[in-house]
Amino acid sequence: MARRYDPQSSPKENMQLFLRSIPLKLMVLLPIILVVAIPTYIYAAHAGGTVVPSVTNLFYNLSNGPAASAPTPVPDYPTVLPRVGSIAYSVAAGDSCDGILAQQMNMSSASEVFSDANPPTVKALNQTLGLDCHQLQPGMPVKLSPQYPLMAFGGLITKVSGTTSRVALPTPLIPVPNAQDQGPDCSNGCQLTVRIASNVTVGVDVSTSLQVKLGSWIWTQAMMPLKEVSGFPDYPYVDQNAPINGMTLRACDFQVDNTHDDNSASCSDIQPNTIASDGGSWLVGVVGSSGLSHWHYKINAPVGTQVLAWLAMDSNGNLSYHAGDPLYRYDAKSQLYVKL
Repeated sequence: MARRYDPQSSPKENMQLFLRSIPLKLMVLLPIILVVAIPTYIYAAHAGGTVVPSVTNLFYNLSNGPAASAPTPVPDYPTVLPRVGSIAYSVAAGDSCDGILAQQMNMSSASEVFSDANPPTVKALNQTLGLDCHQLQPGMPVKLSPQYPLMAFGGLITKVSGTTSRVALPTPLIPVPNAQDQGPDCSNGCQLTVRIASNVTVGVDVSTSLQVKLGSWIWTQAMMPLKEVSGFPDYPYVDQNAPINGMTLRACDFQVDNTHDDNSASCSDIQPNTIASDGGSWLVGVVGSSGLSHWHYKINAPVGTQVLAWLAMDSNGNLSYHAGDPLYRYDAKSQLYVKL
């Protein structure tokens, strides 16, 4: 029997058969669906990528508490700077150098700081006082300087160095703030360049967990640099001829804008000093809004007065001035501090 062959359909015929099998309504709706669906998908994808993180960030900010308060208005710079100076005294009968320092300068630890067992310390004291402590005579004039003095001031941060950037830990869908907005990390210490007068800047070494930003205003009571004396690393006096401009101080009472660092180092922690044994510290500053007025010390003196004040230490280690404590003003004519 002869074989029979079924003719095979061509591709064109197959396509025609396929199209005939699709309902006419579906063929009409399909282009409309494509025209509507594609733009809708693109718009939804774009909206989801911006709206959802924005909404999430809104709830994040709400849960993160109120925004930080506005910075303290920048006060006017002082027209004069704090000054380290001396107090005039006349030796009385029976006086000793240790006794004079203890009674007149509240330096209870004078006999420990200046000891005959360590001759370089006594030699340095003789040079500072301008006389021989072993040959005192009644009526001898002597100039007494504040030991381990602090300086109180405010100023504008113009530079921050010796820091690391703060690291923000991201949460999914929550944009991470710029590291610059967080400020540098000074928790392990950094040095600030601070403008304290129109043409005067100082360095401030500080360790703080507060945000420290350029343009912020700081307040601080800081330990002044001491004069270097060979063989006497704990020499307690400042070089009175050293300029304030360019000086580097170590902060121990620190505030940025409106926020005080309650965990900052106490002044007695910055060595060397005799604050604990003396029961306080000498402080130099200037009366005014950018100086001593910030601490609300009850000092009755005109704005711009350079003062030397004794800050007593309380049981918690805090230093403050109290009415009746030793207080002096700088007299430009005599170039000495006189009682206020």
